Amino acid sequence: MVNIVIWGKTLFQFRNLHLSNEYVNYDMHKAVAVIPARFDSTRLPGKPLALLKGKPLIQLVYEKVSAANLIDSTLVATDDRRIFDAVARFGGKAVMTSPAHESGTDRIAEAAKGIDCDIIVNVQGDEPFIKPQMVDDVVKLLIEDKSTSIGTLSKKTSDLQEILSPNVVKVVTDNEGFALYFSRAPIPYYRDEWKSQSTEQRTQNTETDISSKLRTPNSELRTVYCYKHIGIYGFRKVVLLRFASMKQGRLEMIEKLEQLTNEDLRKAEEWLSLYS
Repeated sequence: MVNIVIWGKTLFQFRNLHLSNEYVNYDMHKAVAVIPARFDSTRLPGKPLALLKGKPLIQLVYEKVSAANLIDSTLVATDDRRIFDAVARFGGKAVMTSPAHESGTDRIAEAAKGIDCDIIVNVQGDEPFIKPQMVDDVVKLLIEDKSTSIGTLSKKTSDLQEILSPNVVKVVTDNEGFALYFSRAPIPYYRDEWKSQSTEQRTQNTETDISSKLRTPNSELRTVYCYKHIGIYGFRKVVLLRFASMKQGRLEMIEKLEQLTNEDLRKAEEWLSLYS
């Protein structure tokens, strides 16, 4: 089942990583969208080829991304010949990549090595309801703000099921819109609003306790909200290639979120400053 993401976003950024102008050409604005697509998904094998409105899911995503005004070309990066052939049949462009990649970012980085551009946009292959304007937003950020290396999107949500679901990734940012942390847990944690009678109760009956409060008139919990992450990223190409060469960090392995590789900003800045 395809989850519909209703667009209503907050744009946020990762801090500049001290890359010198020798490595970043800020006057070059060519942007290419790369859609990573693998057949052997853990949750739903073959999902990119699942039909929706008579078309493979990967085709719907490709068409939406290609309609963005600031994208010069669109490419599917896959490790499966069935997906490659499906893209060719609807007239799209695809490239075969290694089956050993552990994340979509690693896959698009391999494809990006052979692309002449400054900006790479990573759009998940299972987002058929993505809007072209969303793609343009992350590209525009990198064009207009030279201090930003990576941009992505989030959406405000007060939906209890989304807030508590580990399948909906949440993000917190600082007051300037920079990402602080991503998590499958509900962050920020509203201690006073969500507290129950005991730690044991809170652990075992969190959803029941919160649901009860939501049904209570004038409950303070009705004002609780989080920001859920929308899986689209705009990278400066040089930053994408640097990050793809980094090993998985502890937090990424714990939460199984590839964006947490990018969250270890201090280590990244120290590592990348060697090239400045």
